[in-house]
Amino acid sequence: MAIMKVIEILSDSKKSWEDATARGVARASKNVKGIKSAYVQSQSVVVSNGKVTAYRVNLKVTFEVK
Repeated sequence: MAIMKVIEILSDSKKSWEDATARGVARASKNVKGIKSAYVQSQSVVVSNGKVTAYRVNLKVTFEVK
């Protein structure tokens, strides 16, 4: 039986939601070992002068506790 833990992180990117997700998982994996999955809970954008300037995701990251 495995014990799993879920943490919530926020990540952003100037390129896309997919890039924001990849950046968030990559950054979390520097400190958290055993990441098994990431769930995108919500997406949003930052708008400046009528243009999208950043993409943001709220991630739930699941990892195994050993």
